[in-house]
Amino acid sequence: MDDMHLNPLAILAAAALSFLIGGVWYSPILFAKRWQRETGLSDEQLKGGNMVRIFGLTYVCSLVMAANLAAFLGAKATVGFGLAAGAAAGIGWVAMCFAVNDLFERRSLVLWLINSGYHVISLTLMGGLLAWWK
Repeated sequence: MDDMHLNPLAILAAAALSFLIGGVWYSPILFAKRWQRETGLSDEQLKGGNMVRIFGLTYVCSLVMAANLAAFLGAKATVGFGLAAGAAAGIGWVAMCFAVNDLFERRSLVLWLINSGYHVISLTLMGGLLAWWK
């Protein structure tokens, strides 16, 4: 624990980066329509959500992920290690957790690739940023 140093600004920035990646990933530029089709959500259902609550809690979750990843990386992590650790967390934990749930929920491979892909990319880049900005 002596090597643990959490940079609050880096954590805030990493969470914002994850939020920004999600905004592009799930936008019409990339996967919005395919994700909507795979989830079975209608336009009306998407418009009916409490967006302040959804986006606010999403950012809080991103903060928790960033702080957890920063604590895992520690103060001496290199950018290469940060990228690798973020990718490992994204692939080995998040994507595999989604896979288990998606298998039981009979979700499509496409939905798994979209959702897991976002987290793999996001955590990879968050790890790199956190290691770079100590």
